[in-house]
Amino acid sequence: MPKPSKGPRLGSGPAHERLLLGTLATQLIKHGKIETTLVRAKRLRPYVEKLITAGKKGDLAARRRVMKVITEKGAVHSLFTEIGPRFAQRNGGYTRITKIGIRKGDAADMAVIEIIAEGTPDKKKVLSQAEAIAKRAAKAESTKKAAAARVADRSAARAKVAERIASRAAAPVATAKKSSKKASDEDATESASLEESAPSAKKSATKAPAKKAAAKKAPAKKAAKKAPAKAADSKKSSK
Repeated sequence: MPKPSKGPRLGSGPAHERLLLGTLATQLIKHGKIETTLVRAKRLRPYVEKLITAGKKGDLAARRRVMKVITEKGAVHSLFTEIGPRFAQRNGGYTRITKIGIRKGDAADMAVIEIIAEGTPDKKKVLSQAEAIAKRAAKAESTKKAAAARVADRSAARAKVAERIASRAAAPVATAKKSSKKASDEDATESASLEESAPSAKKSATKAPAKKAAAKKAPAKKAAKKAPAKAADSKKSSK
């Protein structure tokens, strides 16, 4: 299979490539400009410029050569009657390629190829179209970023709500644990105080009977001391 003379191959083979370039050239001659990929525009440019050079000659042999490529008679007529005479004083450079950005589907570089008007560049319209396409792409990207930011904010808010719910659910359990700990601590303190007070109560219980016994013995001793004194006094009185 022969390789193309310039750039990558278009289509599935040489015959398909010739048909594809012929169709693109026909549409470019009819409409003045077309939008296609950058690779196809670069391959189409020298192809169309050779046809325009043949259209400048205007003889029968040139017309037959062009009709081998372009089968549509209306496009051939406009090439020989309008486009060819327009560039009678110009040697080449009949077309212009303007990049317009990237295609959404497959990220292919897109371009507009056009036949310049009467040999003077008419670039403002194409540039305005390219700017509009770039603005639309930037707007689409900004909307995507804004949507992603909104989704992230919603997920963060949901996570915060889930954390709050979990903390509220865990709060009663923590309070119950704290209350149980306090109750156990109070019970421990009460038992300790009872244990501390028990020896003192025992001591006081043991001391109380001893005091009572001492109190009973004290009057008996006093009475025993007084009895001999009274007996002596009675003896003296009897004498």
